[in-house]
Amino acid sequence: MTRRVCTQVLVGAGLLVCAMGCEESLPVLVWPSDDATPTEFNLAMNAKILCSGIWVQGRDPEVHIASDLRRFDHFGWSDDFDYEINEERKQVTLSSPSSEHARIAQHNGDQGCSVLPRGMSDIQFTPSDVGRDWPDSSQMAWPMGEVPTGSDLPAEVDVSELKQALDWAMANHEHGQNTRAFLVLYRGQIIGERYAPDIPRDMPHLSWSQGKSITSALVGVLIEQGALALHQPAPVPEWEGDERGKITIANLLRMSSGLDFNNYGLGNENSLSIDNHHFRIYFDGIDVFEHAVSFPLATEPGTRWSYLNSDPLMLGRIIRQAVEGRGEDYHAFPWVALFDRIGIKNAVLETDAWGNFILTGYDYMSARDWARFGLLHLQDGIWEGERILPEGWVDFVRTPAPASESSNYGGQFWLNAGGAYDRIPTDAFWPSGFMGQNTVIIPSRDLVIVRLGPSPGGGATYMNEYVGRVLDAIEQVDTM
Repeated sequence: MTRRVCTQVLVGAGLLVCAMGCEESLPVLVWPSDDATPTEFNLAMNAKILCSGIWVQGRDPEVHIASDLRRFDHFGWSDDFDYEINEERKQVTLSSPSSEHARIAQHNGDQGCSVLPRGMSDIQFTPSDVGRDWPDSSQMAWPMGEVPTGSDLPAEVDVSELKQALDWAMANHEHGQNTRAFLVLYRGQIIGERYAPDIPRDMPHLSWSQGKSITSALVGVLIEQGALALHQPAPVPEWEGDERGKITIANLLRMSSGLDFNNYGLGNENSLSIDNHHFRIYFDGIDVFEHAVSFPLATEPGTRWSYLNSDPLMLGRIIRQAVEGRGEDYHAFPWVALFDRIGIKNAVLETDAWGNFILTGYDYMSARDWARFGLLHLQDGIWEGERILPEGWVDFVRTPAPASESSNYGGQFWLNAGGAYDRIPTDAFWPSGFMGQNTVIIPSRDLVIVRLGPSPGGGATYMNEYVGRVLDAIEQVDTM
């Protein structure tokens, strides 16, 4: 595959037209920060996370810096970083003597915080009030509200052993897991719930790539509404007439598009570069949908599984196109179509400066809201008798992608179908995010287990252990 040879140049809020010869090749986007140093990119990412800590989570800036940024090497917080908070504009500006350019993140109401492109002083969209504080759910019964439906635990739950499992999950001084919220939902009832000191129950947590599973659910809603079809070619105008036109919505859901898109991770010499296509959306102010659509194919669609943000971002672009194409408010759509229908009230889905949701990682939800999301999938996409996700949808997202050799990934959900976690049933599937954010759904045990908090470790040991301990506390009974 040849990379695109002509350019489009970003100027302010728009794109200049292609140079001559573009009709014979595909354009490369050029952003003002293409010459940025790693330090500048660190400034931008830290500004965004600090902005969200202040105005999305309501945290003290110094506390947030110490506990969520400075302590983790991959965010690159330096002693020479200076920050300025503009309460009137709701902006955070980070600067450093090591960088020619400071970077700004701005809070945009219900759309959270955005990294502004270099040289831009404001966002390029009008924020929407998504009404996430209405109606008041404090007096409504669980799961639509917060009032427990009962206080007695099922007889098969060993109360003492469950307490030990919760204690272990929160024992951060022992194993460094840094759990801030831990919740166990069994047979639709919250049977255990813990929060770290100074962490309110309803605080939305940075959930990172758990948001990919939200994208999946929104696609499912649109399919249920008849706006999309699972196996149709992805409706992307830029892909019509070339080999990318073979990519289907199912391919994108399964991380099997075959797009030529790099993922260098964080914490290595290639991380903070413009060639780290996967992570650039987090550490720079670019139009994330235009970024994702601009790459050619590397392999035949459906033949290679690769964990790349290109695929869920393209699904996000398709969602926006479908919603706005029928005259609806794109920013309100997740609430109208999904969240309001299942009682989710504390979600904040953040966007880039053009208003595109970055649901590959900049999404915030509380533990109870993630439990509701898990419960919807545990109930086969049905909520209080109403079908929200299409019939067969949950089976699709928890079935291994054909190109996934380890059988550990489905439709924007991780799986244990390949048995990677020996203490977790093989029917388990879950939204999973960077630094240990997980909502584990186990149909055979009628369980949802939520764990949130920026863990410096994470990985198989913690997941296996905290889920395994909860499973050990509940005698297995026939829940089918």
